[in-house]
Amino acid sequence: MILPQIPSILEEPCKELRSMTASHWANKLKKPWFPSFLREKVQAALTLLWIDYLPPFQWISPASLIVKNLQSILGPSIKDYTFIDFCSGAGGPTPEFEREINQALRLGLIDEDHNHDENAAMTARRRKPVNTIAESASNGNPITSHPNTNSDPSVDFILTDIHPHIPSWSLACAKSPHLHYIPRPVDATSTPPDLFSLTHRPLQARQRKPFHLFSLAFHHFPTAPARATLHNALLHSSGFAILELQSRTPSSLLTALCLGPLLWMVSWYSFWGDWTHLFFTYVIPIVPAVVVFDGLVSCLRMRSRGEILQLIEECDGKEPRGWRQGWRFESGRAYHTWPIGEATWFVGIKES
Repeated sequence: MILPQIPSILEEPCKELRSMTASHWANKLKKPWFPSFLREKVQAALTLLWIDYLPPFQWISPASLIVKNLQSILGPSIKDYTFIDFCSGAGGPTPEFEREINQALRLGLIDEDHNHDENAAMTARRRKPVNTIAESASNGNPITSHPNTNSDPSVDFILTDIHPHIPSWSLACAKSPHLHYIPRPVDATSTPPDLFSLTHRPLQARQRKPFHLFSLAFHHFPTAPARATLHNALLHSSGFAILELQSRTPSSLLTALCLGPLLWMVSWYSFWGDWTHLFFTYVIPIVPAVVVFDGLVSCLRMRSRGEILQLIEECDGKEPRGWRQGWRFESGRAYHTWPIGEATWFVGIKES
């Protein structure tokens, strides 16, 4: 089903929104009048929207939906990559991506016939409760790092950001030896050549081909940095994925408006015991208000497949003829929340 696009009369305002820098919007949450603890609550709510699901509108989490489609697109070659998440924020869905993909690899659910047992794969992707992160932080027993053996097919994931979130990342990485972070700022438009050597601890798997991830991030870039980010990915990676939970459609705008009620429905059990979070969700609803506003702006800043391809073509003037040879691009969409909320993805794969 192809959902209607935003009317053309709104195209120019959408372009104006995309011309604003990501820091312009990020700074809204960094003003002195917006305390850091509230910013952390908003980030926790956004992570919850990635990894939680609410039947009958959602039968798997949006993160699991993305994993399912990445597995379908990459197939058995998924184990040939090291995944680098740019603009990770507080962690987002990447820890869940790591858990589900490596669980599927260890169970042998991704092979030459990787669609042979969809029901088993669905079961393997079921998440643990969201509050296990807090439990892991309190048990005082972080996972010990062990060198990966040839028999372990697990792949590594790396969290990065221009503004590293060390405390949040440390908690997430304590749960898995295959989840890492880079403690220094990393610019998505210009990745350092020694990126793999900058992680807070050695990678567990043998060094594999770099695969760049942008989860709910690419729409934040204005035109020039977006073009530079794609140029960097084409030059210095073997694949990349732009992953979003919205599109530039009326239905996505409606979905964004529903995020407030959705948080009211699920926050009480997901954040039970975090009374500050619950207070600013139910009594003074700052958290859902910020999430809804961010969702509406994100919808209007989204780029279509054609617009992303145009940015890629604009990089041709900076490189020799045929520099993109061997790259193929796939895109798609699927409902993460029936009947209006859809996830979209744009994936580039270097095949030679």
